[in-house]
Amino acid sequence: MKDIKVNGPADLATAIDETIAKMVEGNVTQRIWEKDHTVWAPEPAEISNRLGWLDIGERMVTEVAGIMAFVDEVEGAGMTDVVLLGMGGSSLAPEMFYTFFGGERLRVQVLDSTHPDAIAALEGSIDLEKTLFVVSSKSGGTVETLSFFKYFFTQMVRAVGEAEAGAHFVAITDPGSKLSRWAEELGFRKVFLNDPDIGGRYSALSFFGLVPAALGGADIGLLLERANREAASGGESIVDGDSPAVQLGVFLGTAARLGRDKLTLVTSAELASFGYWVEQLVAESTGKMGVGILPIEGEALRSVDAYGEDRIFVYLRLAGDTTYDEAIAELVEAGQPVIQSDWPDKYALGGAMWRWEMATAVAGYCLQINPFDQPNVESAKVQARKVVAQYTETGSLPSEEALVSEDGLTIYGEGKGSSVADALGSFWGQVKENDYVAIQAYLPMQKRNEQALMMLRETIGATHDVATTVGYGPRFLHSTGQLHKGDGGNGVFLVITNEPEAARDIPAEAGSEETEMPFGVLIAAQAMGDIGALREAERRVMRVHIEEDLLAGLAKITATL
Repeated sequence: MKDIKVNGPADLATAIDETIAKMVEGNVTQRIWEKDHTVWAPEPAEISNRLGWLDIGERMVTEVAGIMAFVDEVEGAGMTDVVLLGMGGSSLAPEMFYTFFGGERLRVQVLDSTHPDAIAALEGSIDLEKTLFVVSSKSGGTVETLSFFKYFFTQMVRAVGEAEAGAHFVAITDPGSKLSRWAEELGFRKVFLNDPDIGGRYSALSFFGLVPAALGGADIGLLLERANREAASGGESIVDGDSPAVQLGVFLGTAARLGRDKLTLVTSAELASFGYWVEQLVAESTGKMGVGILPIEGEALRSVDAYGEDRIFVYLRLAGDTTYDEAIAELVEAGQPVIQSDWPDKYALGGAMWRWEMATAVAGYCLQINPFDQPNVESAKVQARKVVAQYTETGSLPSEEALVSEDGLTIYGEGKGSSVADALGSFWGQVKENDYVAIQAYLPMQKRNEQALMMLRETIGATHDVATTVGYGPRFLHSTGQLHKGDGGNGVFLVITNEPEAARDIPAEAGSEETEMPFGVLIAAQAMGDIGALREAERRVMRVHIEEDLLAGLAKITATL
């Protein structure tokens, strides 16, 4: 392989060479560029209309001037803040872009949490009269995005009046969507109509990613230049074995076939948020039909002997940074599979995004799955809709019998014990070698919460020597949630909920004073819905509800380890 450094055991190297030889013989790269659905499945459903990402970078070059003119217009109108309302692919790329490049133009914040405290915190951080809301949804029907939109449009009407409210909103959506119609009816400042042949998690280099990136100050022309250079290195005329993107994809897919399905990302600190985006791209694309590649982002490196034979490591290093060089050298020496990619600067992000999109498509080929559908995402939504329907009909959420309640913590799920420590101890006892533990936190994304969750995560990993992840609900439902129900079943799921301090209601319609339901009910329904879907898939799951002080509750959970 060239351009990227790969180390690993002989059996993996042999399998990679055999897979690349098979791809060359089958002319796979050219067939991908020709949008041949048979690379992945005999039928074209959710494949033929999901390959617009291949050349979107070239097509977006002509849109750069228009996007930048729009940014100038927004600043000229006195706007200082941007709030992006979206979920999954619509929110993770904008958040990453602002982390990488933000600060030069407007301040960009992303809302992808239905937790009332998260909404209240964001609302308290902005001046509505100087804020532009970007409503970002492919279909316009995503319940979280629609709820955010109705809430903030109603707040804007109160602040500036009905006639002026629309000028504070812009939509990014597909042609003919519900959102495009509402944008026209309500007088949005602008509507960006995206290529409909791109799925959410592959949309970062389209309007969905580039408009928020430009608003925050990124040089989107340079991003596209780097992306298009990478696409040229993996073009249809390239032999499969010579394409860095194909090499990466074969590494990921082949390793997973051999049982190394935990993709552990090690990055320079300035590149850390790239992991959020990769997590969704890889997990939602590959976690189905009993297989899956689980991205492990943000997990602290452990000693070499703490890792088993279920890991691969990807090391993304920014020029001049040697922070993890010694630790990576030890992993290589120990025979762990490591792939290293050196970034000359942060704008290498553009090329890396295209590389990982192609690599994920290739990994899907290696695993014999369709990387563009998400068959298990709907299961949690169906369960959540049932919970909401009961609330609408009865005025209350479904009741669930508690396993134990003690000292501000209530535990729900299968287990035994008369105390919180005993109940959680029985839960931790289910963790086996090569499992992973997923912490699903239906909590506001705040620094102090992140630190407490990281302490819990590190303690779990140190105690059980297994891979760990942390996902904020309902955000992860549009990301790793697909893999949780679709992979081989080696996940153990700790769901954490709490009592919100704030109260925020979802309006029945945008601009309406009539209430549909509280956000607190929506996030509770989403947690219950996902738990129901996990149990239906026969996953190991327990919920801990923190009734009082959140940080104290998280510390008590950690102490049970």
